[in-house]
Amino acid sequence: MAQNDESSQRFWGEFHGPNIGYLEEQYELYKEDPQTVDPSLKDLFDQHGAPTWLSSSTDTVLVGSGSTSINDVKKITSTVKLVEAIRRFGHLEADIYPVSIQEERKSELLNPQNYGLTEADLKEIPAAWVWEKAPVGVDNALDVVRELRKYYTGTITFEYDHVDSDEERDWLSDYIESGKARLNLSNDEKKQLLDRLANVEGFEGFLQKTFVGQKRFSIEGLEAMVPMLDHIVKYATEDKVENIMMGMAHRGRLSVLAHVLGKPIDKIFSEFHHSPNKELMPSEGSRGITYGWTGDVKYHFGAVKDVKDGEETRIKITLAHNPSHLEFVNPVVEGFARAAQDDRSENGYPKQDVSKAIPVLIHGDAAFIGEGVVAETLNLANLPGYRTGGTLHIIANNLLGYTTNQEDGRSTRYASDLAKGFEIPVMHVNADDPIACVSAIKFAYDYRQKFNKDILIDLVGYRRYGHNEMDEPRVTQPKLYGLIDKHPTAANVFANELAEKGVITKEEFDRMVTSVEENLKTIIEGMDETEIAKVECKPMPDALNTDLEKYETAVSMEELEELNNGLFNRPEGFTENKKLARIFKRRKEALQDGNLVDWGAGEALAYASILKDGIPIRLTGQDSERGTFAHRHAVLNDAVTNEKYSIFHGLNANASFDIRNSPLSEVAVLGFEYGYSVQSPNTLVLWEAQFGDFANVAQTIFDQFMSAARAKWGDKSNMVLLLPHGHEGAGPEHSSARLERFLQMSAENNWIVAYVTSSAQLFHLMRRQAALRGKEEARPLVLMTPKSSLLRNQRIASEAKEFTEGKFQAIRNQPNLKVSKKNATRLLIGSGKVMIDIEEVMDGSNEKLDWLRAVRLEQIYPFPTKEMEGIVKELPNLEEIVWVQEEPKNQGAWDFVDDYLRELLKPGQTLRYIGRPDRSAPAVGDPNVHKAEQEKIIEKAINPTLGGESK
Repeated sequence: MAQNDESSQRFWGEFHGPNIGYLEEQYELYKEDPQTVDPSLKDLFDQHGAPTWLSSSTDTVLVGSGSTSINDVKKITSTVKLVEAIRRFGHLEADIYPVSIQEERKSELLNPQNYGLTEADLKEIPAAWVWEKAPVGVDNALDVVRELRKYYTGTITFEYDHVDSDEERDWLSDYIESGKARLNLSNDEKKQLLDRLANVEGFEGFLQKTFVGQKRFSIEGLEAMVPMLDHIVKYATEDKVENIMMGMAHRGRLSVLAHVLGKPIDKIFSEFHHSPNKELMPSEGSRGITYGWTGDVKYHFGAVKDVKDGEETRIKITLAHNPSHLEFVNPVVEGFARAAQDDRSENGYPKQDVSKAIPVLIHGDAAFIGEGVVAETLNLANLPGYRTGGTLHIIANNLLGYTTNQEDGRSTRYASDLAKGFEIPVMHVNADDPIACVSAIKFAYDYRQKFNKDILIDLVGYRRYGHNEMDEPRVTQPKLYGLIDKHPTAANVFANELAEKGVITKEEFDRMVTSVEENLKTIIEGMDETEIAKVECKPMPDALNTDLEKYETAVSMEELEELNNGLFNRPEGFTENKKLARIFKRRKEALQDGNLVDWGAGEALAYASILKDGIPIRLTGQDSERGTFAHRHAVLNDAVTNEKYSIFHGLNANASFDIRNSPLSEVAVLGFEYGYSVQSPNTLVLWEAQFGDFANVAQTIFDQFMSAARAKWGDKSNMVLLLPHGHEGAGPEHSSARLERFLQMSAENNWIVAYVTSSAQLFHLMRRQAALRGKEEARPLVLMTPKSSLLRNQRIASEAKEFTEGKFQAIRNQPNLKVSKKNATRLLIGSGKVMIDIEEVMDGSNEKLDWLRAVRLEQIYPFPTKEMEGIVKELPNLEEIVWVQEEPKNQGAWDFVDDYLRELLKPGQTLRYIGRPDRSAPAVGDPNVHKAEQEKIIEKAINPTLGGESK
């Protein structure tokens, strides 16, 4: 079967001259009966279809005279195949491994004999016939083969045939085949490059000798990474890029911190010193680098460096903090970059300028293909809400994953093969050839700037020691480490090469090495050793103990009405969906006397008021424009043209509203939004799970970043999680946002966990969260939100005055239940949907409920202890406190609140639990069973004889 037209044109475009008439004649015979032509021609026509050249082309003139033979044609077609094979498969023979236990890399695909060709055959064919852009001095096909092998099978090689764009492929091939893909460095530049390698190697060697046996995940075997990053900084600075956003795992992090980010060497030394009663003190100038109060291991920390020209900052380099979940920093860095690129100062969507920030991600070879977050992040690259104008990817390829060999760690030839599915060009480069390495960076940088797309460099080296310096790799990889032990370092390899060419002398290199060693000795000898008074964690900042009640969040009726009216502005000629028109009519009248503001309208008013205050908003999720449960309708689609319009873009506000439907991803999208919120602390960033249960997939971001980053690293985030939650009989995967997990991680006022039951409560809570922006007391908000059964329930709708008066209430009285403090013997406490279910049953009951005091815990963490104490003190005849929930006993909030509630008990009082029993799954699958269970819970909660289970 013939290939598609684009591919055929590419193939026939390689023919430039001979025997055109003969091929056209043979193609006519082929069309009549394919079996009548020579098998080699039949294969050619089968694969590529008809020749596409014009018979009038000047390239079709036959050379020489005489009859045409089938052998002539075979030689031409075979040569074209060989030349194309060198471009596509040259990497199979490329010299990209400094050390390798593989046999010699040879491929029959690159062997002329495999195509029936001899050197004499190749010499007979003019170069222009098989390479249109052959340079001067390349006269025949043998020259072509030798020249292209030089470009594609050396210490740097390329894979780009998977890129669909003709423009990109042509640009890539021209860049490579013009010789631009290898830089022509001056002797001085080569010496500087060698000096850089000597510094990196000397730094790692000094740590190895000085702090014996301590983990550092050294860069040795991949030292070229540092000058590669240097060159990114150089090119970006020349182009006046404002930010370089970097993310990387452990391997080489300390060297990158020291040499690229400028982290003071004495600060790094002090972090290695683990004497039981003394510590090495860095100089005063080094102490400015601060982290969180609990801290982290030294190879997880990041840093920020301002590269200045006098007083003016020319470029800012940020290396993100990263936990041991190696690749999960990837989307966080992309979020950093997008936040740095977006101008959020005007109404509408932010204005993006991709030239303001360049993301750089350094991956591990095993982790790149092994961890799914990598693929999810790569998928963000060209999506409107997430694109960052191209990321420079470097795989720090040390041939191993901890102790796991490649054949056990991936199903592909290269670690980089995953990227090919996203049409990302790939370069493989030998880490022992520093010129090739920095050349690869120039190539990658130029591609990113030209096409604003991702590109990947597979930096192939090795690992001088074990996964960490306490491992013994010779136990698991004896053959490989036998080779590594004999292999000279990259600096020595390069020094020997330069000495052979007369660029330096051996003595000059020795002086470089000695100078590095002496400088490091001077630094450590100049450090003071100080007694440690007491080893303990620092306290959390006082700001996190700030009373959140101080924030005023009410909005006047006049302003509220103006905002509400602004939500109904539409572009001229916009055709609204008729069903939505009815919904919006109700919203428009919601603030009028006698009407109620439902959840969707309350949320819209919250966002509108926040925008009016000049605070940008970014909201993303898998169906966030409409809302999973069709409640939000923040983006409308013209019923005729399908053009999109956001209702928030018609407001008179000096702040952007950025709402996006995300790809079907939790972890990468949440990581991206978290990164955005850290980089842009004055933006209210929200991420919404399609169902709260689906947030499970993003657990690493909750665990390692959102809940702990402030304490570990000092990173502040004010973002909001919207997690639909509630038992409706929809089964185990559509009931629970796993509230218990967030509460289990709640400590040190690290975030707010809330479960509100009215649109006004949502309004005030969102406005309070926006008010925290950029402040020391900022922290994330984890919010359980209603699903379909509640979103349109009038019991969670609020009167207009609830928006114009008061503020968020951490504890809310159960509506429609008369409070009888004197008679109350039971205090019923619960959160969320179950309390609304109880309210409905109460309203339909003829029973006198003056013995019952019921409140809703709307902010579960920080737990409102003082408010709850006040309620208990007002009940002189209280016999029991009862916690009610619809989640199983081992889930939900019970295991978190029971300690707080027990502290409230007085002698003779009991604490009881009402809810489902302990279960492994969050909910039952049968809706009838669910309904029966729910009714039983409610009956127990409001029946004086069914007090539940004592605790």
